[in-house]
Amino acid sequence: MTQETNKSVPSVSVQYAANGNSTKSNELGMRPMQEQVYEKRGEQYLLIKSPPASGKSRALMFVALDKLHNQGVKQAIIVVPEKSIGSSFNDEPLSKFGFWADWTVVPKWNLCNAPGEDGGKVNSVSAFLDSADQILVCTHATFRFAVDKFGIEAFDGRLIAVDEFHHVSANPDNKLGQHLAALIARDKVHIVAMTGSYFRGDADPVLMPEDEVKFEPVTYTYYEQLNGYTWLKSLDIGYFFYSGAYADDILKVLNPNQKTIIHIPSVNSRESTKDKIREVEHIIEELGDWQGTDAVTGFQLVKRPDGRILKIADLVDDDPSKRDKVSAALKDPAQKNNRDHVDIIIALGMAKEGFDWIWCEHALTVGYRSSLTEIVQIIGRATRDAEGKTRARFTNLIAEPDASEEAVTEAVNDTLKAIAASLLMEQVLAPRFNFTPKNPNTGPQADFDYGEDGYDPNKCNVGFNEDSGQFQIEINGLKEPKSKEAERICSEDLNEVITAFVQDKTSIERGLFDEELVPEELTQVRMGKIIKDRYPELDEDDQEAVRQRAIAALNLTQEAKKAANSSGDSEIKANTAFVEGVRKYVTDVRELDIDLIDRINPFSEAYAILSKTMNEDRLKHVKAIMSGKQVKLTAEEARDLAKRALKFKQERGRLPSITSQDAWEKKMAEGVAFLARMKAEAANG
Repeated sequence: MTQETNKSVPSVSVQYAANGNSTKSNELGMRPMQEQVYEKRGEQYLLIKSPPASGKSRALMFVALDKLHNQGVKQAIIVVPEKSIGSSFNDEPLSKFGFWADWTVVPKWNLCNAPGEDGGKVNSVSAFLDSADQILVCTHATFRFAVDKFGIEAFDGRLIAVDEFHHVSANPDNKLGQHLAALIARDKVHIVAMTGSYFRGDADPVLMPEDEVKFEPVTYTYYEQLNGYTWLKSLDIGYFFYSGAYADDILKVLNPNQKTIIHIPSVNSRESTKDKIREVEHIIEELGDWQGTDAVTGFQLVKRPDGRILKIADLVDDDPSKRDKVSAALKDPAQKNNRDHVDIIIALGMAKEGFDWIWCEHALTVGYRSSLTEIVQIIGRATRDAEGKTRARFTNLIAEPDASEEAVTEAVNDTLKAIAASLLMEQVLAPRFNFTPKNPNTGPQADFDYGEDGYDPNKCNVGFNEDSGQFQIEINGLKEPKSKEAERICSEDLNEVITAFVQDKTSIERGLFDEELVPEELTQVRMGKIIKDRYPELDEDDQEAVRQRAIAALNLTQEAKKAANSSGDSEIKANTAFVEGVRKYVTDVRELDIDLIDRINPFSEAYAILSKTMNEDRLKHVKAIMSGKQVKLTAEEARDLAKRALKFKQERGRLPSITSQDAWEKKMAEGVAFLARMKAEAANG
């Protein structure tokens, strides 16, 4: 591979304080996130949004035990997406750490450990419902079959706890989503929903708005989690473009001295050779000389040039006798804290959500995965805190788009998805934003100190609380949400809104490749449409309040990254939690205004990275192809522009001018003219 095609995108590199707060326990044995959840234990419907490794399973145990012993709930049914995750709910001696009860599951009621298929375990669910025992663990599939067979009434008076809740969808084709909607409508169960990523790869909503509003959310951010670790201090996320066969040059991104999970490409992807067994063999050959297989664990033994023996777990081989042995060795509880147990894990569909290997330092994924949710879950494999592990990274190996290929559109789409995942992860890893309208008494200075009495809006327009990982930022022209639902969305769901935006193909294509783009077409029109489609029950003012905050969060993160990267201060460059970047940007701007924020193309920084890392000629060809596909204006966009033109007239006393030097004013005028032409053509038949 030539150096020109061997390029890594410097996407995200986050440094954290590692102050140990998120791993400290209170007198009941609860870590901070678990304590926050337990405070809401009386809620009938509880939604826990918290990163991998933050302790959601144990948080559920505390809440479930209280509901069983103190709230009159008959039984607790824990529902997980796959059998391997059932082990997260094995017995725990909670009283040993200060709690008033232990978590105990009668062995026959952990159906994830029972032999047989999910459909055959339905009768066990029935037997449990008729028993005096209190806790059952089963898969999503078993639960779906049980509801189909016995009806939702059979679960009255019980707690249903759904792990990896992003598997649920409001789409009518999603059976689990249908069942949960029916249970909520009947209103005779308690529900605890747990997820590390409250969004889906297919952009379908997880819950309908009328159901979602019934849930009390507990949101614990990546920033709070990682900032409060004891050991892990930095997380790098990068994208690596290559040409040719990936296995030939995998060592250019794979460090054999780091504990690594390699996810080889799906057999349906462009990156796949269609022979997954040979791909694993090729990776092993690149790493060293094969020495055989360990008789006990089934791990492949590979000798490195320096004489060190690597232990490699192959989860790709479909031979049950081999894979089951390897899988069992990886789950061996006696080896959980043994750093030397295994060095590299190679997988395809396994070792993702719920997989717990605390020593993993590098998650290396070949080919773009089908959803942003999956990327977040894979990254979570490397974000466990472990003694001596100070740095973790995620690398996505992607075939560089080649404009000469017939499949160039597919190749570009994969690249766009990788960029979208990068933008999303920057948002997920950054501190939270709390935006408020400008206080007339606040000075223009950006004083980030909260002080002993907390943030004082009479003294500064920006504050940052390091403990909670939250910015308090004032913006001129910001609308306040009026309804409770709009307040909830602004407080809890901005990342979900941004996810829908960066997954929107039209938005990202135009943001990257349309040279004539006026940023407001994305920030106002396109984001506005996404908000309207996602939250049709909100009135226009509330939709606008949500839109402004979503765009502000996305664009401030991008501008802070730009400010940090342009600084000569290496500490700022390293810290894409963006605290210093936000400080620098806000100080430069002096006074934030929503119109100013709307004039920023959210994808401009992503394009800057792309142009530095992709072959220049290929990028030009790709850009020409994508620009040729652009639809400049649709009837729906024209109607939105005409509405904004009317607001412009109300504020300025005149309609926008099509000859204006201001690009956004001219674009609004074009929308009015487009609609006028449509009406004239319709009138003329």
